[in-house]
Amino acid sequence: MTRYLPFQWHPLVLLATVGLGWGLSSFATTRRERWQSFGATLGFFLTLYWPIGDLSRSVSLSVAVVQRLVIMLLVVPFVLQVLPLRLLDRATRPVPVDFVVRHLSHPGVALIFVTTVGTLTVSPVMVDWGARSLIGHAINVVLVVIAGVVLWIPGLGRFPGTRRLSPAGRAGYLFASSLLVTSLSFVWIFSTHSLYPALHHQEEILHVTAVFDQQFAGFVAKLGAYVPLWAIAFYVFFHAEDVGLPVEETPLHWADVERQLLRVDRARARALRRHQPS
Repeated sequence: MTRYLPFQWHPLVLLATVGLGWGLSSFATTRRERWQSFGATLGFFLTLYWPIGDLSRSVSLSVAVVQRLVIMLLVVPFVLQVLPLRLLDRATRPVPVDFVVRHLSHPGVALIFVTTVGTLTVSPVMVDWGARSLIGHAINVVLVVIAGVVLWIPGLGRFPGTRRLSPAGRAGYLFASSLLVTSLSFVWIFSTHSLYPALHHQEEILHVTAVFDQQFAGFVAKLGAYVPLWAIAFYVFFHAEDVGLPVEETPLHWADVERQLLRVDRARARALRRHQPS
């Protein structure tokens, strides 16, 4: 028996989409940035609104994987590239934020964080919670966005005062990321029973079994991570040579120097406070 996914309004998603599009368009100054702002806004809307948002929440693991890949590999990096450096500098200037971002800029730490959080968002407990609760679904989406931001801290090198990778280092980091961010894909591919009891109606709506949908999600996760991340890695590596930049040289930006000087001033202030008589 064929079952149809009923249309549902999502006012919060519409409001967030309008806000995201308006904010990014106000920052975009070049043609490339305008296209990136449009792509980020469109990707955000399509993956969170009906039907993809509803299918990913309570019906299909494959669609949920597509949603997460689009958010992490398209929406988040486009947003980070459109945001002006002065805004990123202001947002990461507070001491706790600066501390966290600086440590997450280490490629190894970033990969561990992204793998852990990314795996959590597609774990049976979290997926089932999101299928039964709008709050659980919203938290899952937020975690995906956070994982995407952390993934691109070393990948883009746009945050002031963070570890800067050479083009070769960035390419290697992106290549390694493609292998680690899909940690559960092999479990899905070789599974013979459904791991997500809260996902339902796959046969009626998508005309596939729950097990096939789960196995297909494993292939989607692999190809959906490999293709874009490998393409970006090759572009980063060979584009550096095309414009005459040494692939092993780490660039230095004035924003990094300013942030380091700020950290030195803060360290001196803390030292003075410790040595002041009480």
